[in-house]
Amino acid sequence: MPMRPTDYAAGAVPVDGYGPGFFRAGGQVIHGAVLVDGASAQAWGGLDDLGTLAALAGRIDVLFLGMGAAIARPPADLVAALEGLGIMVEAMASPTAARTYNVTLSEGRRVACALLPL
Repeated sequence: MPMRPTDYAAGAVPVDGYGPGFFRAGGQVIHGAVLVDGASAQAWGGLDDLGTLAALAGRIDVLFLGMGAAIARPPADLVAALEGLGIMVEAMASPTAARTYNVTLSEGRRVACALLPL
């Protein structure tokens, strides 16, 4: 499903679209889970990949965590670890997380989204 284009800061990487098992961000298609941080889009190892998310500390304030097709509660230890690093976690369904990330990114905020596939 494509997402409506928005005016982004020069060079910012939005989520362009998604479908069953993939995301399109910054002009590339990534199969499986994805991490988009405004500067880049990359494959992400999923909820067990804390290290990749922790590396965002100091660069982002909020992580929109897409839990797949429906909202689900993220692992409490993951949320606690990220919040301990100064990253607020907002869990929601992946399509909602992608849209929220795009809007917030367009406002010039320090955000990222980590999305589990649909």
